[in-house]
Amino acid sequence: MSKNWASTLRLPKSTFPPRPQPQHRDQYIQRCADDFYKWQAANRPADDEFLLHDGPPYANGSLHAGHALNKILKDIIIRVKVQQGRRVSYIPGWDCHGLPIELKAVGAAEGKRMSPGAIRKKARQLASKTVLQQMKSFKSYAVMSDWEKRWTTMDMAYEIRQLRLFRRMLSQGLVYRKYKPVYWSPSSGTALAEAELEYNEDHVSKSAYVRFPITGDHSSLPGMSDFKGKLYAVVWTTTPWTLPANKAIAINDDLLYHIVRFGDDAFLVAEGCLERVKNVILGESGSPEIIASVQGNLLTQLHYVNALHGKAAVAQPLIHGPFVTAESGSGLVHCAPGHGFEDYLVCRSLGIEVLAPVDNDGLFTEEAHPDDPEQLKGISVLNGGSDAVLRLMGSDVINVHEYRHKYPYDWRTKEPIIVRATAQWFADVDNIKAPALDALEEVHFVPSTGKKRLESFVKGRSEWCISRQRAWGMPIPALYDMNGEAVMTEETIDHIISVIQERGTDAWWSDAPDDSAWIPASLHSAAEYTRGKDTMDVWFDSGSSWTQTDRQADVYLEGSDQHRGWFQSSLLTRVAAMASQNATPNATAVGLSPFKTLITHGFTLDTHGKKMSKSLGNVVSADEVMDGSLLPPLKSKKKTANTQVVKDALGPDALRLWVASSDYTRDIILGEPVLKNIHQCLLKYRTTIKMLTGSMHESARTAPLTALDHIALIQLKDVMEEVGRHYDNHEFNKAVSKLNHWVTNDLSAFYLESLKDRLYCADGGGVLEPIYMGFLRMLAPITPVLVEEAWNHSPAWLKADPSVTHPLQQLYHAPVFDSSRLVLDESELRADMPTLLRTLSTIKSVSESARRSTVLGSSLQCSVVLKVPGGHGQAVLEKYKDELDAMFVVSSVEINGNVPEDSEWNFSDEFELQGTESKCTAYVLPPKQQKCSRCWRYVAPVEDTLCGRCEEVVGGVE
Repeated sequence: MSKNWASTLRLPKSTFPPRPQPQHRDQYIQRCADDFYKWQAANRPADDEFLLHDGPPYANGSLHAGHALNKILKDIIIRVKVQQGRRVSYIPGWDCHGLPIELKAVGAAEGKRMSPGAIRKKARQLASKTVLQQMKSFKSYAVMSDWEKRWTTMDMAYEIRQLRLFRRMLSQGLVYRKYKPVYWSPSSGTALAEAELEYNEDHVSKSAYVRFPITGDHSSLPGMSDFKGKLYAVVWTTTPWTLPANKAIAINDDLLYHIVRFGDDAFLVAEGCLERVKNVILGESGSPEIIASVQGNLLTQLHYVNALHGKAAVAQPLIHGPFVTAESGSGLVHCAPGHGFEDYLVCRSLGIEVLAPVDNDGLFTEEAHPDDPEQLKGISVLNGGSDAVLRLMGSDVINVHEYRHKYPYDWRTKEPIIVRATAQWFADVDNIKAPALDALEEVHFVPSTGKKRLESFVKGRSEWCISRQRAWGMPIPALYDMNGEAVMTEETIDHIISVIQERGTDAWWSDAPDDSAWIPASLHSAAEYTRGKDTMDVWFDSGSSWTQTDRQADVYLEGSDQHRGWFQSSLLTRVAAMASQNATPNATAVGLSPFKTLITHGFTLDTHGKKMSKSLGNVVSADEVMDGSLLPPLKSKKKTANTQVVKDALGPDALRLWVASSDYTRDIILGEPVLKNIHQCLLKYRTTIKMLTGSMHESARTAPLTALDHIALIQLKDVMEEVGRHYDNHEFNKAVSKLNHWVTNDLSAFYLESLKDRLYCADGGGVLEPIYMGFLRMLAPITPVLVEEAWNHSPAWLKADPSVTHPLQQLYHAPVFDSSRLVLDESELRADMPTLLRTLSTIKSVSESARRSTVLGSSLQCSVVLKVPGGHGQAVLEKYKDELDAMFVVSSVEINGNVPEDSEWNFSDEFELQGTESKCTAYVLPPKQQKCSRCWRYVAPVEDTLCGRCEEVVGGVE
C-alpha cells in the first residue's frame, strides 16, 4: 500500500484570502493611499515634483462611475510618477458656485422669495456638505491626495486670487460690458455660456413663411414699372416669436432673385429657393409667373414695413447678409439683432438699433406690440409666443408648419433657451486668440485629436460672456452710478478686494445698499453708486484655479466635454494674465498654457452603449461596482432556507481595474459582461499572489538557477519594460493587457507549471521572489489595495529583511534580482527561447489530443520523443536536455530516440524549428517507468515506490 508522503512536500502555505475581506479594507486603503501620499512627500526629492492639477468636480450630488473613472486615472498617473522616483503634488478641488447648487439648495420657486444672503447661506451649506461626502467616496476608491489642503472655489483665499486675475484682465482691456445677444435660459433666469448648452436633435419649432410689404417707389426694378399689385419680401423663420424684434431683412448681394407673380401681387424670392416657395404657396402642380430677375445688390435700395411695430412703424431696410444662402427658406432672412448673433453683427455695422422685447423669464414685454401691448405682454415666447405673433400678422402669414431641427437647451434644466440681447460682461477672446493657439503648440495631447478639438473651440470664439444673473457665485466687482452706467477700474477692484478680505464675499449682498464702505474715496459721492448683482460664470471660477501655483501643471486630465469648458477657460485666463510682459516678464519661460500635457477621457456608457444619464435612469455608481451589485451573487456551497445572498464584492480593486483596462480615450462601457471579465482577471491575480506568497522560500535566494529560472527572469524583464513604457505613455489598458498575458501564459501556464515539481518536491528553489516583487510593482499603480493586502500576507522573513522595501515604495526600474547569480548568457538564451517554447507548444497540443482520447490525464503520465533532424534546433534541445522534462512538465524527454511500434498509444504532430533542416515531430507516448508515490512523476523503477530524487530528499523516511 502506498505511503502518504504529503508531510514531506513543500506545499504552498499562505494566509492570503481568495477574496478580499471587507473588515480589513479601510486599513489597507489608509496605508496605500493617505499614508503612502505622506510617505512619498517626505521621501521623494523636492526638486523633482510632478504636479497634477485637479479639475474640480461639481459639489451638487452623489458620485457616479464617471467621477471614479476621472479620479482613478489621475491616481494611476501619480502612482506611476512615484514609482519613477518623483515627488507628486495632487491637491483635490471642488467647484462650488452656480445655478445647480443654488436650485438644489433652495428650489426655483422658493429662491424667488428669498434674499440673496439667505440663498447664499443655504447654497454654501449644501456645497460644504457635498464636498465632504464626495471626498469620502473618492477616498474609498483608494485615491491618494493631500486631502487636508483641498480647495474649493468658495474659499476666500481662492476668491481673492480670482478677483486679482479679473483685475489683471481688466487692466489689459480684456473685460468690458456690452448690450448684445447672449444665450439666455428662461428656465434658469440667467445668461449661459456655450459650454452650458446641449443640443436636442429632435426639437420641433413652429416655422412660418411670412411676407413684408415693400414700401416706397420700386418702379425702377425690372418689370415693375407698370405693375399694379403690391411687392412683398418673403421670409422663412423657425422663430416667429422674434418677428416683433425684426429690424431688417437680409439678402445676399451675389444671389439672383426673381420677382414672381402670385395672384395680383408679386414676391421677392431667391432663384434657388423658388421651387420650395412655390410648393408652399401653390403646391407641386402650380406654375408661377416670373416677372423679372434682379441681382441681389440692387435690392438694398428697397425698404419695407413691419406692421407689428404699429402706427409709428418706420420703413426698414433690405441689407446684404453674407450668411444668407439659397439652401433653405426663401433666400431672404428676417433680422432681429436682439435675438441673433449674425443679425446683431451685420446690423451693428450699419448702425441699426437693437430691440429685444423679452424679459428675464422669457415673456414678451410691452414693447413687443406698441399699439396694443396687452396682445403679447406676458406671453412666453417659447410656449405660445409664436402662435400669438402669427395671429397678429394675419393675412401676411403665407404658411405655418412644424420643423424638426437641432436646438440649444440649458444643460441643467433640460429646457430650450433663447438668444436675447441684454447688458452683460464679456471677456475679449479675439485679442488673446493668437497667443492662446500658440501656447497649445507646446502642449502634449492624449489622445492627439484633443489638440484639434480644443483649437476649434478657441478659434470659433470671439467673446466670452462671463456674467450670470444668480445670487450664488463670485460677484463681478462693478459699481453702478445713478444712470446705470458701470464703473470698474483697477482702483475700485482693489478697494472692493480689501473690503471682502475684511467682511467676506457674502457681505457684497448682505450689506446695506448705501453702505459707503464699498465705495473708494476717489469717487465723488458714495450715495450715487450701488453694487452690481451679477456673478461670474462658473467656468471663470474654475478656470482661475491655475493661480494657486506659480508653475505649469504637468498634467490636466478631464472628460472630453471640458475642451469647451474648463480646459478652455483655464487656457484663456492664463494666457490673458500671462500675455502681458509687464505682468510677467518671463511669461514664455513660465509657460502660457496652464498645462504641459492635456489628457482627455470619454464618457461612461451602459451595456447597450448609451451614455449614462439621470434622465435615462442608467447611471451606475462606483459603489455598485465595488460591492458586486452588478454581478450575479456568489453561489453558496451550503444551500439552506436561510441562505443569505452574498455579493461578489472585490472592492476598489475591481473599480480601479475596470478603469485601467478600458481605453479611456473613447467612451467606456460599464455593465455585467465587462465586470465579469474584470472579476476573473482580479481573481487570477489573487490566485497567483496566494501561490507566490505560499511558495516562496528564503533558501531559494542561494539555490542554483536553472535555464527555466533564467527564462522566467527574461520574461519578467520584458513584461516590466513593456508595462512601464505603457504606463509612462498613459496607455494603461495596454499595460494591463501585457500584464495579463504574462500572468496567464508566461507565469502561470509556463513557469509555475514547470516549477511545481522542484518547488514542492525538491529544493524549493526558483525565482519566485523577484517575480513576486516585479508583479506587485506592475500592479501598484492599478490595484494598490491588493498590493497592500499582498504585502500584509507576505512571508515573515521577507517583510523582516531590511534590504526589502514595501512594494509601493520601490522604484519601478530598480533591479528585482541580483545579476551576479546569473550563470547563463542572456543573449544566447534569448536566441534559444523560440526553439524551446515552440517545442513546448507542440507537445501541449499533442497532449491535448491524447487527453481528448481519454488515454492521458496529467501531462506527467507521458513520455516524449522529439525527432529533430540536425541543425540549430537539435543543438538547442541537446543543450538543455537535462531540464526538458521539467520545462515541458512530462516524465521524460528523448531527442531522436526510438518510438516503439508496439506502444499502447501514440500521438504526434509535426512542427518547424528555425535553423533545422526539415520538419520536426513530437511524439507523446505512455511513460517508460512507474509513478513515484511522492512526486507523481513516472520515473520510479517499481510501482508504489519513490524515484531516486525523492528517496534522496526524504532520506529514507518510511
